[in-house]
Amino acid sequence: MLKNIVHLFFIITGGTLGYLYMPSLITWLDFTSAGWVSSPYTGTVLGAIILFFVSYLIADYIVGFLKWVEEALIKVPVGDLFFGSVGLIIGLVIAYLINITLQDINIKVVSQILPLFITILLGYFGFQVGFRRREEFVNLLNVNKKERDKKRSVVEEEVVSSNNHSRAKILDTSVIIDGRIADICQTNFLEGTLVIPQFVLGELQHIADSSDVLKRNRGRRGLDVLNRIQKELPVEVEIYEGDFEEIQEVDSKLIKLAKVIDGIVVTNDFNLNKVCDLQGVRVLNINDLANAVKPVVLPGEELMVQVIKDGKEQNQGIAYLDDGTMIVVEEGRNYIGKSIEVLITSVLQTSAGRMIFAKPKLLEKAL
Repeated sequence: MLKNIVHLFFIITGGTLGYLYMPSLITWLDFTSAGWVSSPYTGTVLGAIILFFVSYLIADYIVGFLKWVEEALIKVPVGDLFFGSVGLIIGLVIAYLINITLQDINIKVVSQILPLFITILLGYFGFQVGFRRREEFVNLLNVNKKERDKKRSVVEEEVVSSNNHSRAKILDTSVIIDGRIADICQTNFLEGTLVIPQFVLGELQHIADSSDVLKRNRGRRGLDVLNRIQKELPVEVEIYEGDFEEIQEVDSKLIKLAKVIDGIVVTNDFNLNKVCDLQGVRVLNINDLANAVKPVVLPGEELMVQVIKDGKEQNQGIAYLDDGTMIVVEEGRNYIGKSIEVLITSVLQTSAGRMIFAKPKLLEKAL
């Protein structure tokens, strides 16, 4: 493609030069015996044909040079290229303004040759100044930007701090079925309007109408939780009637809604939490809150626990804290059904939660 453009350029250039100068050349060579020879149109054809053949000799070199220039420009950083181009444009504008004044001088060298020299020189200097001093220009722009950002950040921090609490909290299906959201609202830890999308209500109703007993019970529990939040708790509840029909999945609709109304998704779904983080949507995870408020248990502390059942390993017993954290009691199998005092030996944090290992204090005293 580029080679064809070069051939076309040579043909047009040859035709133009032939039209302008070929008649004079034929007259000078005294080839005017035939009138059609000295015609400008004949000169156009001859000039185009001559430079067309010339282009075949040098087209490959020209294309190679253009590709080299193209690759060199691609490798140049965008910032360097931008400031160099700006400097080149400024240099050419200054050269143009200077050349306007030189046109009025009747000296041929000054009015015709000097402007070309000034244009090339100022264009070169402009590009070099813009390219070599780009960092100073960037720093100059950054200084002004930092001053503006400082003033803006102060205002934004005040606005964000006041708006974060009032942003709408969008409840998903899992957090409604879980039920702990009602207790959180009752303690006034969650502020702002609770938004319950219509498509979430539809999913809850579908679960409540399921033929599976477990699913049906979970769906009805979710509807009971919503009823409690709306009627008994001092929070503002809003039903969002809109829908995003082009989106099929409920989780994707929740993320879209959060972006539209600038809301915060409230969930205990691990996967939805990750997707919200990836898409820049704020999310409140009930499980994260529960883990954050769990009591801190350190090795060496003493606890009173009730051993519920035996563990996987021999002579192990299993107990639980009030928050559901499992305690593995070594040599605790003999104490199943009894409340005993245990000594914490180690705490293991896993992806599934915390696991505490302990041993009966009675054994510690015996040792």
